[in-house]
Amino acid sequence: MNGLILLSACCGFVGLSLILGCNRFFCRSGMPTRLAPYAPNRTEDRSAEPGTPSIVGSLRAVLLPIAESFGERLGRLSGIRTDLAARIKRAGSPRSPSEFRLEQFVAVLLTEAVACALALWIRPGPAVVILLTLGTPTLVALSAEHRLESAAARRTERLEAELPVVSEQIAVLLASGLSLGSALDRICRRSSGAVAEDLRAVQMAVRQGTSEVEALRAWADRVRCEGVDRLVGVLSMHRDAADLGALLATEARGIRAAAHRRTIESIERRAQLVWIPVTVATLVPGLILIGVPFVNAMTRITG
Repeated sequence: MNGLILLSACCGFVGLSLILGCNRFFCRSGMPTRLAPYAPNRTEDRSAEPGTPSIVGSLRAVLLPIAESFGERLGRLSGIRTDLAARIKRAGSPRSPSEFRLEQFVAVLLTEAVACALALWIRPGPAVVILLTLGTPTLVALSAEHRLESAAARRTERLEAELPVVSEQIAVLLASGLSLGSALDRICRRSSGAVAEDLRAVQMAVRQGTSEVEALRAWADRVRCEGVDRLVGVLSMHRDAADLGALLATEARGIRAAAHRRTIESIERRAQLVWIPVTVATLVPGLILIGVPFVNAMTRITG
């Protein structure tokens, strides 16, 4: 009962702090906020009165550094060395690294609160309490990392499946006389897959002043896919090679052959997994048939 009173007092203190934080008497706004109504070119915002602090913004500003530090330490402990921003881009998620860390940390806090309430209610042993209060939030945090890695892996598979078709389309467009930039632009406008989405980012970087080769190599470094590396290696020779369309067609056949080999390997691994339950189902009855006479013989000898 004392634990429930303490938890209720903490929740009440947090709620009272949030309520008083909205009052100007307790929370004085900063100088830029107080001078904002007198700015010459300020934008009108009628949704909120100037000088009124935002609860969501305040909580975000407080929790975001803690969430980023917690996520980085958890990633190092779990063996993840890749940058979070690179993994999010590889997964094709529209979220920023700060949003991902904040969602992960809020989920951990909610899980910890539920685990503490459950531990206070059922009052288990010390081992179960440690498992609930430490193991469950850690699993929730690691599950977010696993979902991000799974999304990145699925998107990489989509890239590998779409690369042969896109490579052949680029080869046809280059053979018809278009430049590399025009061919990529037409692919972006007429396609809607994962490769087309990445090529739109490449074209955006080119419009911002980056060369086509550098933008393509940045795309290959970001996705870390063997097929993309080979395609970018061929496209990088567009100023030197005379017949780039034939090279791209050959590369498309190679990418398709590699994808076919990976599919065959996956089918063979799944076929081998079928024998595991068959072997177990065969050995268990055999062990029982051998064990019964053995136990009977040992009973007679010792009896």
